[in-house]
Amino acid sequence: MDTEKIKDLKERILELKKVKNAVILAHYYQENDIQDIADYVGDSLGLSQEATKVDADIILFAGVHFMAETAKILNPSKKVILPDLNAGCSLAESCPPDLFKNFIDQHPDHTVITYVNCSAEVKALTDIVVTSANAVKIVESIPKDKPIIFAPDKNLGKYVMSKTGREMLLWDGSCVVHEAFSLDKLIALYKQHPDAQIIAHPESETHILETASYIGSTSGMIEYVKTNPNNKFIVATEFGILHKMQEEVPNKTLIPAPAKEDNTCACSECGYMKMNTLQKVYDCLANESPEVHVAEDIIQKALVPIERMLELSK
Repeated sequence: MDTEKIKDLKERILELKKVKNAVILAHYYQENDIQDIADYVGDSLGLSQEATKVDADIILFAGVHFMAETAKILNPSKKVILPDLNAGCSLAESCPPDLFKNFIDQHPDHTVITYVNCSAEVKALTDIVVTSANAVKIVESIPKDKPIIFAPDKNLGKYVMSKTGREMLLWDGSCVVHEAFSLDKLIALYKQHPDAQIIAHPESETHILETASYIGSTSGMIEYVKTNPNNKFIVATEFGILHKMQEEVPNKTLIPAPAKEDNTCACSECGYMKMNTLQKVYDCLANESPEVHVAEDIIQKALVPIERMLELSK
C-alpha cells in the first residue's frame, strides 16, 4: 500500500473512531501503522490496566485473541472487536483448558498461577493471573509453604524461579517467537557490536537470558533503554517493539536479535500479531465485527484472578 493510501486509511479510521465512540488498544508487536493510530499502545499488563479505564462504547483490540478476551472480561457490557479472529497465540494454544484442568486435578492444594497469555477458559481455572511485568512480585506474595503451579510458559516460569528461589510445578508451554532466537547468531552479532547491551524478554530461553544485561517485560525494556546511559542495544523480543522504542530514544541504536530462521527481517516476528492490518482495522471498525464473545460463566470465574493481578500490580 502506498503512502497516500495509508495516510487516507488512517484518517478514515480516526474519523470512524469518533463517530462510533470507539477506542483502539494496540500491543507493541502490532505493525507500525496500527500503533500510530491507537489511543494506547502497551504490553499485556498496561493493556489490561487500560481496559479497566475505557469509557467508549466499542473497544477495538489490535492484538491477539486472548488479549481481546481479557478486555471483554473486564468490560462485559462493551462491544469488543478484533481485526482478525484468527490472530491466536502459540503460547495460549500450548495449554488446552481440558488438559490443564486434568493437570490441576492431579496436583491438588496448589496455588494456580497463569501467565496472561492464555485463553479465558484457562484463566477461569486460575487463582491468580500474572504478566511478565509482575510475575516475580506476585509469586513472592504467595506464602512460602504453598506449592505453586505455573502455566503456560515454562521459560517465564524458570526465570521467575531463578529470581524468587521458589520451586514451582511448570506447565510445558512456550512461545515460538521467543524460542526462535539463535544463540550462535546473537553471539556473532554481539562480536560485531561489543559496545551494545543485550536486553531480553523473560519468555526467551535460558541460554538467551544468560547473555542479557537486562531482562524484563516489553514496557520494562523500553523504560530501560530510555534511562540507561548506553547508546546501543540488541533487543531480544518480537521485532514490533522497536517502533515505539525508537520513538522514545531517537538517538540510540537498536538492533533486533537474530532468529534461527533466515527471513526478510532477520529477526523474530509473531505471525499472529501481524495478521492484523490497517485495512482490517478499518473494516473491523466500519462493520463492528468480528466481535469477541466470552461465555458469562467464564467471565465471572476469569474476572477474579485478573482483578487479583490488577490489585497486586498497583
